[in-house]
Amino acid sequence: MAVKPKLVVFDLDYTLWPFWIDTHYDAPFTKISKTNVKDCHGKQVPFYTDVPKILQKLKTDGIKIGVASRTSCTIEAKELIKCFEWDKYFDYVQIFPGAKTTHFNNIRRDSGIDYQDMIFFDDEHRNIRDVSKLGVTSFFVPQGVQNEVIRCGFENHKNGVKHNI
Repeated sequence: MAVKPKLVVFDLDYTLWPFWIDTHYDAPFTKISKTNVKDCHGKQVPFYTDVPKILQKLKTDGIKIGVASRTSCTIEAKELIKCFEWDKYFDYVQIFPGAKTTHFNNIRRDSGIDYQDMIFFDDEHRNIRDVSKLGVTSFFVPQGVQNEVIRCGFENHKNGVKHNI
């Protein structure tokens, strides 16, 4: 296992943004700027403040980035990622209903990166438990991704802690 992960994977809902994409906002989305996106009703669509800088830093540091989301709103999630201009950061995108373990099996197959060289951030206990059983360092984020969350997740990875629940 590398001290620094080779791949960081994020859930979307309540991890990168503070809502469920299938219930809180409606597509199509309109990009006003990379920090200002509105849904079809004119409601501004938020994200957790630290996310753009975190994605940029990971990419600059040469760490691969992925998304694993079980949402049934696949098209809408991808559209929103593009509106926020985050698509340039994601090397692996797995957005479809089903088990997170399926997402990770696909990511491992496509990336060639071993599970023990990955970190996963998610807001649901069941996903943390399931993915950590694969050998992925999995970090529960009840308040969304922030700089401190990333730091703690990397520390857990370095110390061989497989999950924080």
